[in-house]
Amino acid sequence: QVPLEESGGGLVQAGDSLTLSCTASSRPFGEFAMGWFRRGPGEEREFVAAFRWRGPLTFYADSVRGRFTISRDNYQGTVSLQMNNLKPEDTGVYYCVAGWPAGTTRVKTASEYTYWGQGTQVTVSS
Repeated sequence: QVPLEESGGGLVQAGDSLTLSCTASSRPFGEFAMGWFRRGPGEEREFVAAFRWRGPLTFYADSVRGRFTISRDNYQGTVSLQMNNLKPEDTGVYYCVAGWPAGTTRVKTASEYTYWGQGTQVTVSS
């Protein structure tokens, strides 16, 4: 079991910054990946960012690259998403995920992730 719990969501204005955090009750084993997906109002869930625990590989959606940064704290066992220069289109529920994607080409695929947090709301006003 790897229950995930997110925190840090909220209401901000366009251009502001926000940091989301995710804590896992236990660290997954092997070649796992952790990351974030989001679902905007009336939209399908979409990949935001992820990294593979073994190795320096990080992945970002084109829409957030250069504005968002995913990082991990091995000591605390947390994964964070620093979001800068937020835009109204970043509004949505953000989910922390963990799983074992079958290769780097599958890291951005939602079905590759076994564990999902409950989600935290991020609202960006214009």
